[in-house]
Amino acid sequence: MPDHEAPGAKTAARADTIRRLEAGQRTLSNLTLKRIEGRLRWFSQLSSADKGWVVVLANSGISSFIEWYRNPTRHLRVINDIFKSAPKELVRSVSLQQTLQLLRVVVEVVEERVSDLARAGEQAELREAVLIYSREIAFAAADVYARAAEARGSWDARLEAMVIDALVRGDSVDELASRTAAYGWNSEGSIRVIMGRAPRRKDRASIEEVRATAKKWAEDALVGVHSDRLLIVLGGVSDIEAAAEDLSPFFGPSDIVIGPEVSSFAEAGTSASAAVWGLRTARARPDTPRPVFADDLLPERAMAGDRSAVRALVTSYYEPLATGSGQLLATAAAYLEYGGALETTARALDVHPNTVRYRLKKLTEALGIDPTEARSGFVIRIALVYGHLHSAGQLYAHDNSR
Repeated sequence: MPDHEAPGAKTAARADTIRRLEAGQRTLSNLTLKRIEGRLRWFSQLSSADKGWVVVLANSGISSFIEWYRNPTRHLRVINDIFKSAPKELVRSVSLQQTLQLLRVVVEVVEERVSDLARAGEQAELREAVLIYSREIAFAAADVYARAAEARGSWDARLEAMVIDALVRGDSVDELASRTAAYGWNSEGSIRVIMGRAPRRKDRASIEEVRATAKKWAEDALVGVHSDRLLIVLGGVSDIEAAAEDLSPFFGPSDIVIGPEVSSFAEAGTSASAAVWGLRTARARPDTPRPVFADDLLPERAMAGDRSAVRALVTSYYEPLATGSGQLLATAAAYLEYGGALETTARALDVHPNTVRYRLKKLTEALGIDPTEARSGFVIRIALVYGHLHSAGQLYAHDNSR
């Protein structure tokens, strides 16, 4: 082609390519959707709403390329428009890697159709434009995800602190459920709360470090400092004792309490409350293990005013003995009253000592703890006190606070 004809011919050829791109946009979109469905397995696992937004994103990639090719002086700023229409929540459902796979499909489809979309003399330029566009769109996607991660990190940190505050205050289960839904809790397993004193500020590990260690043991974890207490919430933990032992260096040099297991995050306040009461009262038990289960501090918690501990003592240790003839209840009361002396207990009950031994064995089977052991005997004795008061209607009878 002569040089004096080149500029006009080149402009005409480019205009023809743009017209072909615009006319073929629907075809490109349809081919892209088929390629996405056939190649990207993760696409089929998305919700209907997210699938719709992925299709919008793909179509935006095609239309943005055409718009940029029409006016290349815009320096590819139009690429950022691809991500403006999709909701911010999409970056939680579709990862950066998946987004790049999606955009790669878009670019491949356009590149494969170059021979249909451009004249022979324009095909090399169109391929070069596709190459530049694919590189820039990858950078744009990475930037969007980086900004979203930064913003989400700040927001998640605030939500995490709010959930920790709600757990300590004992907010309603509905409020807890809604807050953790917003936080993005990723476990459907049972929940445990571990609580202890936070170390001095200069000695504290970062929240990220504590959370990383916690997540080695659980499906998900939530970490926060409330006042002078460090709370760790574990979801789907398989070995709570090993987890608590591994996490113990992050706490201050004081007691560490493991709250009872609950079935969902909506009930996590129950585990946290037990841990709070356990932390308050652990010093009352000689040689308290570290860590210690909150349920192993039921007598101390009950005497300090924890009504959930009172209920647990009555239902777990008094009521099983009070059923039937009441022989086990009478035997437990006498045995503990007389300091574990078999002969004295037998005389008080007017039975043979072997009968007392037999009943103590049955009592152990019924309760799961052995009254002949000092700590277990103490637990049962306190349970009997609260159980008798409950049966007589005297438990909290003079409490006008309710």
